[in-house]
Amino acid sequence: EMQLTESGGGLVQPGGSLRLSCVVSGFSLSTYYMNWVRQAPGKGLEWLASIHTDGTTAYAPSAQGRFTISRDNAKNTLYLQLTSLKSEDTAMYYCALDSLGYRRGQGTQVTVSS
Repeated sequence: EMQLTESGGGLVQPGGSLRLSCVVSGFSLSTYYMNWVRQAPGKGLEWLASIHTDGTTAYAPSAQGRFTISRDNAKNTLYLQLTSLKSEDTAMYYCALDSLGYRRGQGTQVTVSS
């Protein structure tokens, strides 16, 4: 069974940073195209970033320059480094096997507030 387990969220002040992790099981991370998506209160899922099996990355405009997606295949772990956080980044963050977020984990909450 494929499982995705996110962690690393929390409460952070504007301008702060967090690193989110997603441990996968039931498959090899190195063979999958992986994504991060988020859902803010009252809004739909928003794609943030993806990383291909060759390491190529892509970012949504809202994430470009502030967020960095990476992975450690040996640890079967996907990461999302968040920097320069803003209040509008407050959301539940998910790792996902597809860019629409249909196959995603349970999520980790990020709250940006002073």
